[in-house]
Amino acid sequence: MNCTAILAQAVETAGQTQAAKETVVPIETIWTYITSLNPLEAITFISFGAVCLFYGWRVFKILVIISFAILGMGLGIVLAGKVSGDDHQILGGVAGFVVLAVISVPLMRWAVSLLGAAAGGILTSGIWYACQLNEEYILAGALIGIIAGGMISFIIFKVAVMLFSSLGGSGLMVTGILALLYLYPETTEQVKELVFNESWFLPAALVVPTVVGIIVQNKFYKGSSNWSV
Repeated sequence: MNCTAILAQAVETAGQTQAAKETVVPIETIWTYITSLNPLEAITFISFGAVCLFYGWRVFKILVIISFAILGMGLGIVLAGKVSGDDHQILGGVAGFVVLAVISVPLMRWAVSLLGAAAGGILTSGIWYACQLNEEYILAGALIGIIAGGMISFIIFKVAVMLFSSLGGSGLMVTGILALLYLYPETTEQVKELVFNESWFLPAALVVPTVVGIIVQNKFYKGSSNWSV
């Protein structure tokens, strides 16, 4: 009886370990966020994403400030929750929002380089997932992209701008498009099947528009001298 119990426990533990391996990439969280959007929100995502994707080089300063403000808000909420409890999370979020937004202005080049490095990490981790490599080591794939993206961003500023703005625009557009497709009964199951069962789908949906955006932005900015930071 004891042997049987031990064997059953070992099988259960192995199953839990396997399940943990399969959930390294938060597909469920991504899907929940996509399906929570209403039509108006989805169209707004697509519209704003298109601007970032094709004209990010013109509005990159605003995009940087918004990105760091949102990051600061998230960090402020988390830190305030840990230090003083839930009662001061809103205050912490507002403080973090203002602080990082203000700091990003004089440190614009550094901020752009950090966003370029983050974009590189997202792209390489997406490729890692698409190739069905071991998800336990997906951070190694992300680290490669962070290093490469960071180096390129420090060397060629314009590439960093095009990289992070194209990736951000691509992410917004893909999220909005998938949300709209989910809302139509004819395509709901097809979209869900692609997201959950085809590991190449989400990375491809993110990378392809990003590459297109970089190419288009590269053509648009030529001849323009408005690139001072």
